[in-house]
Amino acid sequence: MSVTFLGPLAALVPACMLFAGSAVFFFRGKTVWSLLQLLGAGCLLVVVLTHVSEALHLFPWMHWGRNDSIGHYLDLWSAILGLTLFPLGYLLHALGSGNSTRVRVRIMKAVVVATVIYLTKAAIKQLRK
Repeated sequence: MSVTFLGPLAALVPACMLFAGSAVFFFRGKTVWSLLQLLGAGCLLVVVLTHVSEALHLFPWMHWGRNDSIGHYLDLWSAILGLTLFPLGYLLHALGSGNSTRVRVRIMKAVVVATVIYLTKAAIKQLRK
């Protein structure tokens, strides 16, 4: 086995556990926050699967490893969405549990606005390349 394959293979177990835990959490109480966590965990699983596919040379038409390829953008946007949606869902769930107060609502709105601004800047930066 090559080192290129061992890294994604080692990351596959935690990514699957994260996705399974998020799925259980979502199906127990279907909230928007748990859906965000589930989508984020799914995107992180896609990141790991793209690296596994690259190591095994699956789907050669994706041109793995090239900067301007479909595989690169799939990996990039899955990572951005996964690292944004999962923590955002977790944070908003933690803030929303218990009694809702004005402060919590303001914090949630600020986090959502900051996330939208961050994703917009990342998209613009990527499009300029």
